[in-house]
Amino acid sequence: MSSSERNRKEASVKPAPEIELHGIGVSPGVAVARVVVMGSDDDHRVSGRQLSREDVPGEISRFENAVIETRRQIKELQRGLEQRMGSGDASILDAHLMVLDDRAFVDEILKLVTEESMNAERALSQASHKYVSVLSALKDDYLRERVADVKDIARRLLRNLAGREVSRHGDIEEESIVIAVDLAPSETAALPKDLVLGFATDLGSPTSHSAVMARGMEIPAVVGLHDITSRVVTGQSVLMDGNKGVLFVNPTAERLKVYGTVVAERKSIQSALSVFKNEPAVTKDGARITLLANIEHKEEVDSLFEYGAEGIGLLRTEYAYMSGTELPSEEELTSIYRFISTRVAPAPVIIRTQDFGGDKLAPYLNMPEGTNPFLGLRSIRFSLSEPTIFKTQLRAILRASTSGNVKIMYPMISSAEEVAEANTRLAEAKSELKGRGLPFDENLEVGAMIETPSAALTLDIIAPLVNFVSLGTNDLIQYTIAVDRVNEQVAYLYQPTHPAILRILKNVVDVAKKNNIALSVCGEMAADPMMCPLLVGLGINTLSVAPSAVPLVKDSIRSITKVQAEQLAGSAMECTTAAAVIELCRKLIGSSAPEIMELVG
Repeated sequence: MSSSERNRKEASVKPAPEIELHGIGVSPGVAVARVVVMGSDDDHRVSGRQLSREDVPGEISRFENAVIETRRQIKELQRGLEQRMGSGDASILDAHLMVLDDRAFVDEILKLVTEESMNAERALSQASHKYVSVLSALKDDYLRERVADVKDIARRLLRNLAGREVSRHGDIEEESIVIAVDLAPSETAALPKDLVLGFATDLGSPTSHSAVMARGMEIPAVVGLHDITSRVVTGQSVLMDGNKGVLFVNPTAERLKVYGTVVAERKSIQSALSVFKNEPAVTKDGARITLLANIEHKEEVDSLFEYGAEGIGLLRTEYAYMSGTELPSEEELTSIYRFISTRVAPAPVIIRTQDFGGDKLAPYLNMPEGTNPFLGLRSIRFSLSEPTIFKTQLRAILRASTSGNVKIMYPMISSAEEVAEANTRLAEAKSELKGRGLPFDENLEVGAMIETPSAALTLDIIAPLVNFVSLGTNDLIQYTIAVDRVNEQVAYLYQPTHPAILRILKNVVDVAKKNNIALSVCGEMAADPMMCPLLVGLGINTLSVAPSAVPLVKDSIRSITKVQAEQLAGSAMECTTAAAVIELCRKLIGSSAPEIMELVG
């Protein structure tokens, strides 16, 4: 039976009554389409057979060819994803390549083939199940997340060994909403963007890779539905609201009519917002807020002008290292930074130094993962441990500083000692450039990212060593509350408005003001149009967000007065729960900018 015949048969089933399902809305928007239920990880069967000794060399060759083909497929997906969404999202697939390059994993499979005479499929299945069991039992959340990568690579290898099509979405022949237990990054990347209007999964969290990629693809997504794959079948009609995290299976005509009006209104609002995108963000009583953008690579520079950002508040620099097979040269880095700074001048470009570690690893560096990579040798710690690599980047930034308004920022600072040591390396880089007769901005400003509680609580000690600081709220929340923000089992604890977070933010604002250093916030909190008035009320005058978030954040700021924002912050500081603070934020925006509530729900 062809897929189209099967779909017609499934769709001919007597329509069930409307079913309302609630999950977590992780990417905004509304979509209505037929459902395609993608198969689970177990939609294939592993055939085991014993090999003769003569067959072993051929079986090893067959497995190695499957590895080569799988690597080719992942690289192809990366290239396509980079073209569609940018290098930041494409780098998500680096973890898959690391599984293929893991000699312990590959050698385990080859050992089973060689010593146990297992066929490649059975050896792969046994080795991958062993790795999944070990990783699942670990206490470290980051390493547990690698389970999905191992499963995805194992599935791809098995399909390539069998010579079968790797894609799980062969039934997507028309506009559809994809339903799955979960979506691996490689599967999300492979979804045909022109046909997939949204997706919903049993598993997932707001900061999972699939959620991040949905936002990059600008399609609605709802995760954490628990059992949706067992409650719908391919061919049924679904209405998805990614703003509210709700799905309507077999929506009624009345429901569709109501949402048709909602969609039209949202498009009208977004169109109206775009008209004022280049206007400054000024509150009703005249307080000026600066809106900068977070970007990853030079191809994103034009998006600043498209959305009305006023400069670059965070230029992530890892891609230049992770996209190649060896360290980029000083000349290569200088060329990248100079292109960006020239294009954006005279607006500021804040270049963050390497933030390796955690979930960002360059394979050729052979960085040890450790038992807890997010608390290990990462970011500035790695840079200080590798002065040659670090100073190459510092020299490149310095050389680019003659082409625009460039500033430098150190990530994940834990103490003043780290800033002092980084400044020493910077002074050495300046001396080396002088020795080579190369110009640079002698007055280049230096900043630090405040992402750890220790840095936030000792900012008075750090302040004399820097010109500015930027609050990285994503990691600051994670480290303060001791919660893994991509672990769905504890995602509910990741609360930007937790009283502890607000107290830390207020302390940082007060210390920065007392020491006369500039302060900005970069992170999801700044990009939330309901929360940014709270940040303004706390005394923050510069926000750095994803380019596409700029228009909505500007509208939020224009809809209120600074006095209202300060009153909101004062009331929020007295709240004892995160939920109470969110309710205050919703109340203010609901009354001052109802159009925003229409968009974000």
